[in-house]
Amino acid sequence: MSQGLLDNLEPGRSYQPLASRMRPTNLEEYIGQSHLLAPGKPLREAIESSQLHSMILWGPPGVGKTTIARLISCVCDVEFQSISAVLSGVKDIREAIEIAKQQRSVSGRKTLLFVDEVHRFNKSQQDAFLPHVEDGTIIFVGATTENPSFELNNALLSRARIYKLESLTDSQLVEVLQQAIASDEELQRKEIKATPEVLTTIARGADGDARRALNILEVASDMAEEEIQPELLGQLFGNDMRRFDKGGDIFYEQISALHKAVRGSDPDASLYWFVRMIDGGCDPIYIARRVVRMASEDIGNADPRALEIALNAWSVQERLGSPEGELAIAQAVAYLAVAAKSNAVYTAVGEIKQVIAETGTLEVPMHIRNDPTAMMTDMGYGEDYRYAHDFEDAFVPGESYVPEDIAGRQFYHPVNRGLESKIQEKLGYLRQLNDASDFKRYPRDN
Repeated sequence: MSQGLLDNLEPGRSYQPLASRMRPTNLEEYIGQSHLLAPGKPLREAIESSQLHSMILWGPPGVGKTTIARLISCVCDVEFQSISAVLSGVKDIREAIEIAKQQRSVSGRKTLLFVDEVHRFNKSQQDAFLPHVEDGTIIFVGATTENPSFELNNALLSRARIYKLESLTDSQLVEVLQQAIASDEELQRKEIKATPEVLTTIARGADGDARRALNILEVASDMAEEEIQPELLGQLFGNDMRRFDKGGDIFYEQISALHKAVRGSDPDASLYWFVRMIDGGCDPIYIARRVVRMASEDIGNADPRALEIALNAWSVQERLGSPEGELAIAQAVAYLAVAAKSNAVYTAVGEIKQVIAETGTLEVPMHIRNDPTAMMTDMGYGEDYRYAHDFEDAFVPGESYVPEDIAGRQFYHPVNRGLESKIQEKLGYLRQLNDASDFKRYPRDN
């Protein structure tokens, strides 16, 4: 253990990490989230006027969710209780509520109940808060890194305002680090120094996370003599310089950005998001699967080669692994980005699902049923079936292959781009033959 940590553990002293020691005690010290806490902003005004309400603080790690909750309790002079959904259950919730009730009855003070990682509570656990939010026993403040609309009950969401917190910028993180070096007693005692370049390197390595930036600074200060050297940061960071939440919002935001860049025919942006995800530790196989989805959903028959190229890239990744396979996926991403686009098949499938939901289980028309037995033939299975290859162009003008209730409906509308322009032309020709035919399978075809 470093001497700095040993000093913190001297008898009578309670060790606190630098990130905890640097927690702001007033709104003026708080760095970041100006869209919420700048003068005149609704949350700032609610805090300063003590007009408190239940809320959900949603944002990535290390952006100040817990700090905001503690600041509210300090500024508004209310009791602060904290539980973690990772470690707590219904019993802990009940105990916290009981303490809040006692506090209210004895002193009349309200209690702010801070619930960290609230998305980890199940429905029944979340429901346990509702009556106590309703009757004012607690001011509920939940913190989550996950999208509340996916993870929290509607009943709880309807009783709380959602505030979206943003990752801190590099300049904001440098300000946090400078504040720590200038004001923290431990760092002052060790006379720690760091150049602006070093602080910027730490900020970039922390990737928007103030807690991580302060943790890096603390470890570096314990290992350094006085001035933190760039070489030391290289040892601390290794190859881990970016935050990539493999199961949370950042993950889904980046795959969404990749998909939309491909759809938008921007190969540079597409490759940027692909490399960002790989650089952050995303499984290349996951990306390969999503690229296959893009090939079908957004390119389709405008360029059928896109699906083949995407599948080949997936296969190369499975066969060769990284980094060779990643290059094949990158090649597929670039190809898909510049390929002709069509979502005609994707749209058709969606429309047909809606029709099926509306019309139910329509029977297969008799003329296109198979008749493998004499009994089925006698019952009319396959009767009056017209074999397409007996007709010119292997096409039966006027024929229908769907139930009568939906005869004449068109779901697939090829776009006038890429190969689908040829498909569009072919379908137009075939539909003209249908219109000109004297044979109509169903009366509605007239």
